[in-house]
Amino acid sequence: MNDVPRRTVRRSGPVAAALLATVLGLTACADSGSSGGGEGGEESAGSIIVITPNPVGGNNFLELAVQGAEDVAEEKGLELDVFESTDPTSIQQNVEAAVREKPDIVVGLSFSLQDAFATVPLDNPDQQFLLVDGCPDPQPENVTCAAFREHEAAYLAGVEAGLLSETKQIGVVAALDTPFIRRWVDPFAAGAASVDATVTSTPLFVGGDNPFGDPARGKAQAQVLADQGADQVLLAASGSNVGAFEVATAGGFQAYGVDVNECASAPGQVVDNVLKNVDVALAGAVTEILDGNTGGFQVYGLAEDGVGLTALEDDVDSSGCLIADRPDVIEQVREVQEQIIDGTVTVDDPAAG
Repeated sequence: MNDVPRRTVRRSGPVAAALLATVLGLTACADSGSSGGGEGGEESAGSIIVITPNPVGGNNFLELAVQGAEDVAEEKGLELDVFESTDPTSIQQNVEAAVREKPDIVVGLSFSLQDAFATVPLDNPDQQFLLVDGCPDPQPENVTCAAFREHEAAYLAGVEAGLLSETKQIGVVAALDTPFIRRWVDPFAAGAASVDATVTSTPLFVGGDNPFGDPARGKAQAQVLADQGADQVLLAASGSNVGAFEVATAGGFQAYGVDVNECASAPGQVVDNVLKNVDVALAGAVTEILDGNTGGFQVYGLAEDGVGLTALEDDVDSSGCLIADRPDVIEQVREVQEQIIDGTVTVDDPAAG
């Protein structure tokens, strides 16, 4: 493990170049005061620090979340720091370092920060925290949470897979076998079975020391599914998806991406994507906290437009996804989407207690 967590700094709004250079030179565990100055002596409207569980580059979820932070920082005139972590130790160190800088909001990304956000806020009751894509239980009063019903969108992708599979074998390459990540695994299988009971689904997990960023292991697991005859495979392993998409590109199977439109990752071989609008949720939650509405827990599903599929977006025709050529399947998926929203269809949540 690294003794010193890696820290990257991104800025939105007016910030002097000299200030940026100074912050970049700080060690991750060093104490430093918040700077309010910007170019021409302008004062910022405040500051936020975003803490990631892994390096941002190559991780679509983190990249989209940071984009949301950059957008709201620019809109509100905030200073923005991003502290990248590499392991549980550096996560804890980054959270503590962020608190010492006294920003308006300390933002954590993903369930990997739940443990730190369950304890550090209790020792710092005057500091506001926001956890996106998770929530500690019990939830401290100064922690606001934004989470998603990813299982609803994964179910819709499963419906597509069940309708499109020719071998009647589908699969999932996921990072870890945990209740949270099962939100992609189990509903994908259930959605397929809802339209074709003969379809079977096989989940495989990357695991290892770096399950969210190991392309070699991701590729190996994807190849196993391809060799077994799976022709529709959901890839839910973040940075490890890079290797899995190589198998799809080689014609091993048709793939499904996650979080953002990944159809360009294997042109002509990606059916659709399980989308999660984390940028919108993060920006909205930051705005709410700055307005004084703290400590809430907002969950975004299909009804709130927090999750969805590329197939259901207005620009599906230009998405580069295979589903654009199957309006018949899209129509069936829309019907199931409405049934989930109105409660006719209930999608079980594997992460529910």
